[in-house]
Amino acid sequence: MSSMSRARVARRIAAGAAYGGGGVGLVGVVGAGLVLAELRMAKRHVGNGHSPHPPRAEGLYGAGYTTPGEPPLRLVMLGDSTAAGQGVRRSRETPGALLASGLAAVAERPVVLRNVALPGARSDDLDRQVALILGESGLVPDICVIMVGANDVTHRMPPTRSVRHLSGAVRRLRTAGAEVVVGTCPDLGTIEPVQQPLRWLARRASRQLAAAQTIGAVEQGGRTVSLGDLLGPEFEANPRELFGPDHYHPSAEGYATAAMAVLPTVCAALGLWPAEEERPDASRREGFLPVARAAAEAAGEAGTEVAAALPTGPRGPWALLKRRRRRRLPAGGGEPVGVVRPGA
Repeated sequence: MSSMSRARVARRIAAGAAYGGGGVGLVGVVGAGLVLAELRMAKRHVGNGHSPHPPRAEGLYGAGYTTPGEPPLRLVMLGDSTAAGQGVRRSRETPGALLASGLAAVAERPVVLRNVALPGARSDDLDRQVALILGESGLVPDICVIMVGANDVTHRMPPTRSVRHLSGAVRRLRTAGAEVVVGTCPDLGTIEPVQQPLRWLARRASRQLAAAQTIGAVEQGGRTVSLGDLLGPEFEANPRELFGPDHYHPSAEGYATAAMAVLPTVCAALGLWPAEEERPDASRREGFLPVARAAAEAAGEAGTEVAAALPTGPRGPWALLKRRRRRRLPAGGGEPVGVVRPGA
């Protein structure tokens, strides 16, 4: 599917989400029966490995940066098993811990990590997760990272409904005063046991949803980073290295690759990036685009950031598309100091 076609579909999905319209099929009725049959076969192989509950990684990171009178930054992870870090065994290998350690190093300030992501969650669980975060203490998070969408595709949730829940979550968090970064739906066509034609259909559905998620999140004041096939080439070339034991969730190396792509956007959202790097770089094909076109391009090129720019234009809101350079994470990540409790 071309970028322009993907932009049109994404705009239709986002409009349906905003105005309560009916569902827009991700892969079409003709392929539905085939998808279900192939998916049942794939499920016999996916997830049969040892996949324990995600390790608890909540706590204080970068304690060495503590300054009297300066509170730590507060980072919250929301979403599904990817945000939770399912598939790895050590807390420092989870994406939340990797981002917290990286953010602490860039900001030279401690970071408190809270993670309410739920393995198996779909976008409709974000309502509960946001309520939990905003209701458990009087302290609003500085930054929230949402990773969700894969289960929406595999459970055939109507994309308009999926985007409606995500947009609502971003809106509530932004209204409360938190910055929000969304890691959009990953490319399910990279899952090792999935065969054609399900692989092609899964990739198409994933990219369509990711583009629509981008429009919904950016229009509510969030930023997005396309996970897409960020790990696709690595997954296909080194599946035993970048997939976890269950052949479905990323391994420690896979999560590190994703975290390196998300960290620059997290830092930029908090104003921690040099001002000159916030301007579009023509040599990297960055620039201002209508939000639907920016979303479609980002869905086709993983690791791309989309953020709100000009509020209006002849083709709707405009966005800034950035292809940020990935930043190395602190060696060895880090272990949390203490445990975060609700209200702490």
